[in-house]
Amino acid sequence: MFIQCFMVSLAMSVRNLTTDQLSLVEFKNRVVDPHNVLANNWTASTPVCYWFGVSCGVKHGRVTSLNLPNMNLTGTIPPHLGNLSFLVFLNLSSNNFYGQLPEEMGKLRRLRIIQLSFNSLHGEIPSWLGNLPKVEKLWMGNNSFTGTLPQTLANMFNLEMLSLGSNQLSGQIPSSIFNISSLKEIYLHNNSLSGSLPDDMCAHLPKLEVLWLHINGISGYIPSSIGKCSKLQVLALSTNHFNGLIPRSIGNLTRLKQVYLGFNNLEGEIPEEISNLLSLQILSISDNGLTGQIPASIFNISSLQVVFLPNNSLSGNTPSSIGKCYNLKSLVLPKNQLIGHIPKGIGNLTNLREVHLGDNNLQGL
Repeated sequence: MFIQCFMVSLAMSVRNLTTDQLSLVEFKNRVVDPHNVLANNWTASTPVCYWFGVSCGVKHGRVTSLNLPNMNLTGTIPPHLGNLSFLVFLNLSSNNFYGQLPEEMGKLRRLRIIQLSFNSLHGEIPSWLGNLPKVEKLWMGNNSFTGTLPQTLANMFNLEMLSLGSNQLSGQIPSSIFNISSLKEIYLHNNSLSGSLPDDMCAHLPKLEVLWLHINGISGYIPSSIGKCSKLQVLALSTNHFNGLIPRSIGNLTRLKQVYLGFNNLEGEIPEEISNLLSLQILSISDNGLTGQIPASIFNISSLQVVFLPNNSLSGNTPSSIGKCYNLKSLVLPKNQLIGHIPKGIGNLTNLREVHLGDNNLQGL
């Protein structure tokens, strides 16, 4: 009886691995491989688990990884890929794949990593991605995807990285995406997204470290709840239609290293609370309607390297505390309404490589 069960199990294992092999052969037959890597290596004389770019799991002996980036492959992604039922890792990035993603990929319930960026894929972001709850990293940026972001993305409750930047996406970002508490990095930049951000945007994002939403058409206020994204390191909201004030709660983001808020319709003063950001390296808030003085305390941040505030209506004296900002490399403040003398301490900044202070009412050193 034991021998019979063993033989049945072995037969099933062989048959299933054969299914994986047939699926990969179909994949090979549908792509143009200019270097003939697949043609020369994916052969019947070589076990499938030893094929180039293919890895198998120890436990079941099934294909768990398909890793073929930067190979100049051209073609569509065939539906047969959906038969690789043990697939955990898929990387076809930086190739020339085009067409829509096959619906059959929605059957790959074990997938954890999807890397399809830098191709020519088009169509809408498929709603069946919500059927893949184990996915931790979704890279599909730098393609030609269109349409809106599907609500079903919120079902990917283990997602840590969402990267859909540099596509042609439109519409509002579903508020449910900001409820995925596992998210660490969000890249939705360089699209045509619109609407506003939810007031409670950061109420459920305790792990968020990177938020890239620049070069879109997002409007409304920057939510004051931004201060609850306590692990945020990079905030990029530039080149949108944000208006109103910079929320003072930004001062709660003590791990913040880079702030990009340029080319919006922000107004009011630069909040003094920014001086709480003791890890800040880049402060870029150009081309807005900011008024008032530049808070002198900002230049007490020893890590600060870039201050980029041109094309606003900032007034008052240039803070003398600039002379203590010894890591400063770039100071760009032209086209404001600054007055008084240029601080002499600027001459002590040995790391300074770029200074632009023109179109103000400043007097020389």
